[in-house]
Amino acid sequence: MDYGDGMTDREGIFAGDDPFVIARRWLSEAEGTEPNDPNAIALATVDANGLPNVRMVLLKEIEDDAFVFYTNYESAKGVELDAAGKAGFVMHWKSLRRQVRVRGEITREDGPQADAYYASRSLKSRLGAWASQQSRPLSSRASLVAEVAKVTARHGTNPSRPPFWGGYRLKPSHIELWADGAFRLHDRFAWTRENSGGRWSVQRLNP
Repeated sequence: MDYGDGMTDREGIFAGDDPFVIARRWLSEAEGTEPNDPNAIALATVDANGLPNVRMVLLKEIEDDAFVFYTNYESAKGVELDAAGKAGFVMHWKSLRRQVRVRGEITREDGPQADAYYASRSLKSRLGAWASQQSRPLSSRASLVAEVAKVTARHGTNPSRPPFWGGYRLKPSHIELWADGAFRLHDRFAWTRENSGGRWSVQRLNP
């Protein structure tokens, strides 16, 4: 991977040239300090009218050049991700007083990798993915429980991945790493590139 200028004045928790490596290192630290869900991200999308939507989802993998999460393709987020082809998220750890902000292009992960992740989930979670019409109106909790019973009878103990459920891969054009500083003089470094396969440029930002 090719990196531009701007690598000076970074050390300690910001040390290193690759923002994905740093993000993985921070997440690993957070796994030992956060009370739950250290991989939670606030995912932002926009609807057809440009109105933003934000919700918490679980980031499942930081790859060498992308971030991967999973959801129902027919949910509000799935529809908006497919329509816009772009998204952003922030991952914030109160225990570490750090955050990672990401913006970039979205593509589906709808192949063997999604199959493998689905198979790794608990049986109840796999059946729940079949039962839930995510984001759409629900008459009652009882009706959802009844639907789980129906799909359990239909799919048994080894359900295949639903065709409407899978992953998304966010390839960033912008990654910002932020850490709390004394007197609100925070440390912020932004990695930017013109496209998902381009050359990174790194710049320190004002707090």
